[in-house]
Amino acid sequence: MATGTELTHIDEAGRASMVDVSGKSRVKRTARACCSIHMAPATIDLVRANALAKGDVLAAARIAGIMAAKKTAELIPLCHNIEIDRAAVDFVVRDDRIDIESMAVCTDKTGIEMEALTSASIAALTIWDMCKAVDKKMWIDNLTLMEKTKETGDGSGR
Repeated sequence: MATGTELTHIDEAGRASMVDVSGKSRVKRTARACCSIHMAPATIDLVRANALAKGDVLAAARIAGIMAAKKTAELIPLCHNIEIDRAAVDFVVRDDRIDIESMAVCTDKTGIEMEALTSASIAALTIWDMCKAVDKKMWIDNLTLMEKTKETGDGSGR
């Protein structure tokens, strides 16, 4: 069992290895991740007005983020394929950026933070793709795991 100081995806010989979770119990786990995509105020206005040629930017980004959570194990080589109970993506549209928050829930043997992080990043990339024709100076930053929880059975939720 890892103590938190060693790399868990490296075996004794230094080779990449998928962590063995077969001895762990299934418990409810949640994770929240966020990031921001910065863009020109004129681009923000187009997003708010749903006036971009490719369609509803936030609807497409929400669907992409949810789909990304479900596909995380296919994108990240050593990530476990877990059964996701819920994935959600929300946006706060500001004057110069869109803040993205993704949340994912599972009842499984290992965490769901990679799914939340993947969801937020793919939602941001989808916004980029839909706005790139009108804004060449966008940038994405602050991809962060905000919270992860695991129900322990003692009522603490951690």
